[in-house]
Parts: sequence; structure tokens; C-alpha cells
Amino acid sequence: MTLIVRDVRPQNIQDAEGFARVRRAALPFMLANAESVAFDAAHAHPDAHYRQIIALEDGEIIGTAQVGVVYDSPEPGVGYANVYVHPDRRRRGAGALIVRAAEEHLAGAGADTVYSWVLDEPANRAFAERHGYRPSRSAHFLRLDLAGGTLPPLSAPPAGVEIVSGEHFADDPRPLFELDAETTADEPSDVNYSESTDYEHWLAETWNHPLLSRELTSVALVDGRPAAFSAARTDGSTRYGTVMTGTARAFRGRGLAKLAKNDSLHRARAAGYTEAFTGNDTGNGPMLAINKWFGYEVCATEVRHVRTLG
Repeated sequence: MTLIVRDVRPQNIQDAEGFARVRRAALPFMLANAESVAFDAAHAHPDAHYRQIIALEDGEIIGTAQVGVVYDSPEPGVGYANVYVHPDRRRRGAGALIVRAAEEHLAGAGADTVYSWVLDEPANRAFAERHGYRPSRSAHFLRLDLAGGTLPPLSAPPAGVEIVSGEHFADDPRPLFELDAETTADEPSDVNYSESTDYEHWLAETWNHPLLSRELTSVALVDGRPAAFSAARTDGSTRYGTVMTGTARAFRGRGLAKLAKNDSLHRARAAGYTEAFTGNDTGNGPMLAINKWFGYEVCATEVRHVRTLG
């Protein structure tokens, strides 16, 4: 058995396909395909020092990691390394080799703190603890059966509110960028994030992402102004994912996010998608309550772990 660790090679379709295959096996509730893997590498911010690392056993990709620096945090020296090994290829040393390569890269990029999401399973948590990581906050993955389940009925929006798709902003997505930046900055997290002002990078990395479905993304307008939204991704199969649902601070408490998400879910089901996935921090009570109302059920939990380098 020969086990090696290296970076994903840019523009190499076999590397991208192998990376996506392992991610889907380890995290079946997150959307990934070869196109999105290659896109993420090509459009990462230069200050993120982003790397995609793979472990190969006799030429077969069996482990992956997404590694980078949280460049948009006001706290210096914060990095992340999310490591996943194919469930059928564990206990072969791949994870340990990837962790070592990731930490060396982050230390070289100036990081002194590393965060890592770890599936809440005994073997995975034990692996993290053996490598010096201690548990922090947690988050749930949630699944909704779009094919067999029952969605809440669509209701007419209140006066002054209109629901439109993301395509409504095809000519000028800046209003959506401003809404996304405000709501993302307020998400519960171990790491503080500055509210983004980099519109051009958002266009490249988020708005033009190959998994983003502008048609299934729904936005609630209040007097023509974006007030809440539910951003949707699809992976070319029958799976649909909500990657962000939020409301601008001035419009919270009016049920607008629920309206937007319900509209998106109904259109996703009408388009033939059979499974819906999303994720929530366990401390995000309002969003967990909304997803429970829709019928989502917890299908897995991750615990964020942290280690101080050096």
C-alpha cells in the first residue's frame, strides 16, 4: 500500500471528480461535484491561502481537506482545515497525513489557531482529540423529503411585499450582495467576520458559483427593496440545498425569510428535486424553528473543534 498526500492539481478532472466523490461519501448532505471543486479552487480569495489537499492510496483518492485562512475576520491568525476521509477507507493513516500537511500550510501562512468541523461520531471526535483539537460549538445538517413530504401551503405576501427569484437581479446583483453581507455577518460562529465590502469577489465566488440556482433562489422585496432571501444550490441531480436564508436587520420579525424559503422549496419540488438539505448552528433557534415548521429533520451533526498551533 502506497499512501501519499498532495494538492489537487488545477484543471485536472480526475482530481476534481475524486475530491467530490469522497466529499459526497463522507457528507452526503452537502452538495459537491467536480465543477464546484475546480471552481472553488480557481476563485478563492488570494488572502485565504486556500488549498484543496487529497490523500491517495495506490492512486485512488480516499481523503480530502479544504484548508485556508479566514482573511475576512478582524481576528488575525485564524485558519480552518476541514478533513474528510471516505467512510470505507478509514484507519489507514490518510487523515493524520492530511492534518499534518494542513497545519504546516496554515502555520506557514501565519495562522496560529485552526478550526475544524468534525462529524459527531465517536471515532471522528476521538481522532480530533488525539490530534490536539478540543470541541466547541455544533451545527446540524437537516433533510426534507420533497418528493413524499408535505410543504406548508403558499400564502399571498402581505401588502408591500413581493417574492421574486434571484434572476430578478441578473442585471444588477449588488442589492443581493448587500443583503447577503449583512445577514452572513450576523450568523452564530466561533469566528468573528467583518461585514464584506468586496463586491467583485462576491460576484466571482458566490453569484457565479456553478451550484447556485438563481431560478430557485427566492427574495422578498419590501417596497422594491430586498429584505429577506433564501439562496439555493443544486448539483445537477435531484438534490437541492439551501446555503443561506436571512433577513435584513430592519425587517426581522415579520416572517419574510419563511415566505422566501417556502417559495423556493415549492419551486424546487415543481422542478423535480426530491431532497432538500440545509444546515444550522445549534444555537440558531429562530432558523431551526423555521426549518422544523417546514418539516426538516436532523440527519447529522458536526462539532467544531479548535487547536492552537505551536
